[in-house]
Amino acid sequence: MQRVRVGYGAGALAVLLAASGCSSGSGPADPPAVPAAPVAAASPAASASGAPSAPAQDAVGEATWAKWGVKPLPKAPAPPADRPVKLTKSGPVPVFSDVPTGDKVVFITIDDGAEKDPEFVAMLTELKVPITMFLTKDIVKNDYAYFKPLQALGNSIQNHTVSHPVMSKLPAAQQKAQICDDQAALTEQYGTAPYLFRPPYGDGANTAALNTAVQECGPRAVVLWRESMQIHDMQYQAADKKLRNGDIILAHFRGPSELKGETMTRMFAELLNRIQEQGFSVARLDDYVAGPTG
Repeated sequence: MQRVRVGYGAGALAVLLAASGCSSGSGPADPPAVPAAPVAAASPAASASGAPSAPAQDAVGEATWAKWGVKPLPKAPAPPADRPVKLTKSGPVPVFSDVPTGDKVVFITIDDGAEKDPEFVAMLTELKVPITMFLTKDIVKNDYAYFKPLQALGNSIQNHTVSHPVMSKLPAAQQKAQICDDQAALTEQYGTAPYLFRPPYGDGANTAALNTAVQECGPRAVVLWRESMQIHDMQYQAADKKLRNGDIILAHFRGPSELKGETMTRMFAELLNRIQEQGFSVARLDDYVAGPTG
């Protein structure tokens, strides 16, 4: 089922803004007026584990799943040899919210980095569920080290701006600064240049100004989402409220103050259970995206 989205209308963008629940926690800071120099993006293969990753969560025992309050996920398929999303080295970047695949898989992405719960690192270390992290410089700079064990598990780190602004409200130079400065900081801290970008709230994803800024700063695609995880359940863009092959799911690094007393590990367990109930496994997004060529 070919459902890669390249472009959203105004109505769909309104849904994205309403459903994202995406905020910086401290509010946007004033971005610098002069953009930083761009940093070249690495290929997806270099961004994660080098080669397509084995579905490691298949080896997790039932007792370990139960420890975290999760029912075992269905076995994940081997990563495709021919990755369905193919990026280019130059030109306009695509905007997509799902991956065209016949595999019954979904992809979990987690934004910003506000909550830095060590139990979540332990949870992912034991369950081996792959995620993709979109990090915001001003939110993670007080503890860059927290995300390194998650990265070491093969989870790539991607660009989510410096201060989490509504991008369409910024002039072009400040949009570029938001992306380029985050690109430089994340590359320096984590050793790999992000090749994906997510605009806060999904705002401006299909504007020419944002697309140009993304191109000039290094990422080679803009990634949105089809569902967003709240506390105990997901919000769906599809009217039937069902997952589909290749859907990208949005979650956030959040803790009790923003989850009505729930921990991040509890929220993530609820997310995995919602995925398991619909018979999906979780795949690594990097394994379905081919590095920039051409």
